[in-house]
Amino acid sequence: MSDATGRPDGPGAGLVGRDAELDGIRSFLSAVEVDGGALLLLGEPGLGKTTLLDAAAEMATAAGMRVLRAAGVQFEADVSFAGLHQALLPLLDRLDGLAPPQRAALSVAMGSGEGPSPQRPVVVEATLALLRQVARADPVVVILDDLQWVDRVSASVLGSVARRAAGTRVGFLAAVRPDAGGFFELGGLPGYELEPLAEEAAADLMARGFPGLEERVRHRVLSEAQGNPLALLELPTALSRHRHPAVSALPAFLPLSRRLQTLFGSRVADLPARPREALLLAALDGTGDLGILRVAVRAHVGDDELREVNRSRLLLVNEEAGRVSFRHPLIRSAVVELSSDEERRRAHRTLADTLTGHPDRQAWHLAQATVEPDEEVAASLEQVAHRVLRRGDGAGAVTALTRSADLSPIPADRARRLAEAAFVGADLRGESGNASRWLLDARQADPDAGNSLHAASAAAFLLTIGESDVDTAHRVLVGAIETGSHHYDARDPALIAALHTLVLLSWHGGRPELWRPLHAALDRLTPGVPEILAVQSRTAADPIRVDACVLATLDALIAGLAEESDPVTIARVGMAAISPDRLSGCRDALWRVVRVGREGGFSRRYAGSLSMMCFDYFAAGEWDRVDELAEEGLEVCTGPEAEFFEWCFLYSRAMLAAARGDADMARKLAVEVTRAAPRGVRTAQMFAEQVRLLAALGSGDIEDAYAHATAVSPAGTLPSHVPNALWVAMDLVESAVRTGRHDAAAAHAAALQDAGLAAISPRLAMVTAASAAAVADGDGATALFEQALAVPGSGRWPFEKARVALLYGENRRRARATVEAQALLTSAANTFERLGARPWAARANRELRASGYGVRQADIWGSTLTSQERAIADLAASGLSNKQIAERLYLSHRTVGAHLYRIYPKLGISSRAALRDALDAANDSPED
Repeated sequence: MSDATGRPDGPGAGLVGRDAELDGIRSFLSAVEVDGGALLLLGEPGLGKTTLLDAAAEMATAAGMRVLRAAGVQFEADVSFAGLHQALLPLLDRLDGLAPPQRAALSVAMGSGEGPSPQRPVVVEATLALLRQVARADPVVVILDDLQWVDRVSASVLGSVARRAAGTRVGFLAAVRPDAGGFFELGGLPGYELEPLAEEAAADLMARGFPGLEERVRHRVLSEAQGNPLALLELPTALSRHRHPAVSALPAFLPLSRRLQTLFGSRVADLPARPREALLLAALDGTGDLGILRVAVRAHVGDDELREVNRSRLLLVNEEAGRVSFRHPLIRSAVVELSSDEERRRAHRTLADTLTGHPDRQAWHLAQATVEPDEEVAASLEQVAHRVLRRGDGAGAVTALTRSADLSPIPADRARRLAEAAFVGADLRGESGNASRWLLDARQADPDAGNSLHAASAAAFLLTIGESDVDTAHRVLVGAIETGSHHYDARDPALIAALHTLVLLSWHGGRPELWRPLHAALDRLTPGVPEILAVQSRTAADPIRVDACVLATLDALIAGLAEESDPVTIARVGMAAISPDRLSGCRDALWRVVRVGREGGFSRRYAGSLSMMCFDYFAAGEWDRVDELAEEGLEVCTGPEAEFFEWCFLYSRAMLAAARGDADMARKLAVEVTRAAPRGVRTAQMFAEQVRLLAALGSGDIEDAYAHATAVSPAGTLPSHVPNALWVAMDLVESAVRTGRHDAAAAHAAALQDAGLAAISPRLAMVTAASAAAVADGDGATALFEQALAVPGSGRWPFEKARVALLYGENRRRARATVEAQALLTSAANTFERLGARPWAARANRELRASGYGVRQADIWGSTLTSQERAIADLAASGLSNKQIAERLYLSHRTVGAHLYRIYPKLGISSRAALRDALDAANDSPED
């Protein structure tokens, strides 16, 4: 048998004008059976997304796949894990097959277990493990409707699952309204945009559904519906209430969604009052859990009404699966809009009474049921805020805190909660407008709120974001700390948060006097300073003088990040790890923060983690990765809230330009670093000087290099509170030696040894020994260079290690130890060429030629292309556009353009047209 389209009977056979979409879904499901994957259906309301999902579910079931369904609920968007609970509820009995940590996390997330709120990355891994476990027997497809209304935490978890579905036999098929907002990050997932039905298909659908419809009404409906299938089916039904419907009876000049809302409202309004109340409970609960709805309906209206609603076909009840769902999401909206405020409050109260085992959802329903201030409800919601904040959900915490403030009967409590909302909003989300409004509301509620620590911390962030004034922000925060009523109790979270903020401001300020109020406050803390704060305040302030105990504590904190998902903790430990050269140990944890940030949009922790990873990957010699992360950072730093971080990414790009030999670009970017930084950020000035120093060394302007090196760190001294003083130590010694300032070079080398820097990190041990070697003579220099290159673990800093080998090779060549020199210089040149450090590769090759070693032309420039640059060059030479190359290599077109900008001078060409010949010449260069 077949339908009118000629397609065999089966799932979706009755759909009109959707043959291509059905074929696409079949292809997707076939791919899922083998490998897994994800697909988004995008379309305006009424285009048939839900119907296509129904067809997909039927196809998958017929193919022997396991189908899991859920739908986003507009009124549950603030309830963490509501969407995930819907999707995974049928698999609740399969949790025992998971590892204990994953089982515990998913049990708590789904409300079936007790324990602390699970962290999102753990829930992601647990969800993937559960789905993979089920998929071993049969492929699994998760079908999710109304993605735009899924709660933030579920959206993050399901988004991660969708992006990692390949290779798992797990499919993710979701429908979403374009431009409808929501928390799910759509970028990077394949999508198919539904269009309205073509004119012929729309007419066919109308003819099938309403063969006897009056011709003039038919034309008007076709005109008004504009190919929207739901409107095509619903408008004639509404018109049929009139014996002789006039064309003018249809509403004119109204948005389609509003017309459909009106139509659905009329369907709901036709029901008696008690079934409407049952519908309202289902709409406001939104989980689709038949058990919860049944208890609520029994308490509120009675069991018979649920059966009446089921007969109406507005709400579909699946007894076997224990689920309920609305025939279309717009029905849910219409149910809520048609209810009165009192009816909604009564329904929320009933649901709160029902959800005794779900404290977060219960608190939200209580908040919606409460009109007058109620401290018990407000306190409950404040606890919800703190729980979701521990999961890294800053936006959810802010929503809960602001609602809690609305319900606070005492002005001081209202002010305190608003101040905390302002702090969380500014700290985690970088929100300036909202945070400013909340602070103003807090002060209006209680004038003393302006002196609270949360208010002061929020104000400090706003001063750096809005007015870009670090010094004023520092004064505001110090004043609040010194005059607060916290009694320096280390168990006060607001005080500890304020002190961490003070660390950040002082680090950016880069002056000793900014740190003194912090250390004075730490001395007064009782019963003691928290570990992370104690370590961070030492390593960020003066890493040169940290002792072994502090470093041991830092190493333990970094080891603890393996199981950590709180972005605040990760960011704080990461900041402590920057100067002591321990960022590599934080890399996995920082990546977790970045992945969450990518799914949730800009946040301070996201931007901060990106900038720290740029530092780490530059040190590790993974410069292409630095380029990509710096570009990502600059792309997210577009609003006033994010501009505070822009200078960090400009610095990373400037360092890359200097290291790769583009001195002009490096100097331009150095100017941008200081321009982009807020007022009072002396650290940015020091970082810009480091860029100019490296650019000068690369271009051979050694006098200029010495001037920039001593601007960061005067010769013979190791200044405190200058974060990059330890990063320029060997540069200063080298430039001093090469400009004939032997006394200055010796003094600085001695200062490095006297400070005991070798005990801090392998890099500093290597730098200390190499600096001493640079000012030593004869066998003493040889022994020290050998010591520097033999430091265990120093290979994690390939650029600096290759520079030590270069200095040593130059030393050996001058001493006429040709064989030793050639080995050292060859090793250095190979590393520089691999990194793309063109000036240093050229210098090493010059030294090799001076030693009598032949260097082929390809060694001078051809091999300085990194593997990614070579791939880009080959694709560009084949005729692909930047956009096509970007799609092929999973980069942005801007990154491709930036790479080509560097590739041309490396190959000695100036245009794309010369690229193929240049690459052929490099490949044809004869071997030695």
